[in-house]
Amino acid sequence: MFRFLLMVLLSITLSGCLDTTEFTNSNSKNYWISDSRAKKMHGKMVDAVNLLRVENALSEIVINESLNLAALTHSQDMYEQDRAWHFGSDGSSPLERVARFGFTGELIGENISETYESDELTLNAWMAQENTRSIILDKDANYMGLGWYQAEDGKIWWTQIFAE
Repeated sequence: MFRFLLMVLLSITLSGCLDTTEFTNSNSKNYWISDSRAKKMHGKMVDAVNLLRVENALSEIVINESLNLAALTHSQDMYEQDRAWHFGSDGSSPLERVARFGFTGELIGENISETYESDELTLNAWMAQENTRSIILDKDANYMGLGWYQAEDGKIWWTQIFAE
């Protein structure tokens, strides 16, 4: 009985330490991006990608603000179109979008997703597919951009861009 009470007390205490809005909202089981997590998202993603790249004997990449803006804009546009695809509502390609935001390097590729899952689960899904994994692990990649848009229903529209 003492063990049971200790477990209940410990569970209640630890649950108070969590920012539950980071994981769900009040009316769904969707992953929810909190303001505090959003501030850390670019750094977390670049760290996770660099870990994968180092494990594969590749150089690390750095985040690029122009690519971030292109990715954010495309994520919002995919939401407005209600479909995940590589072309903008104005017909723009990923190459045109990165140039529009002032990036002068060479585009390697773009990964996109529409999901209710976290950034970690989305990266895992991209790594599970050969075509998206090959973009993340491209030997010539030097820069990455990341953007997302979360709709009111919790769906997240992700865009990840790699370039050299």
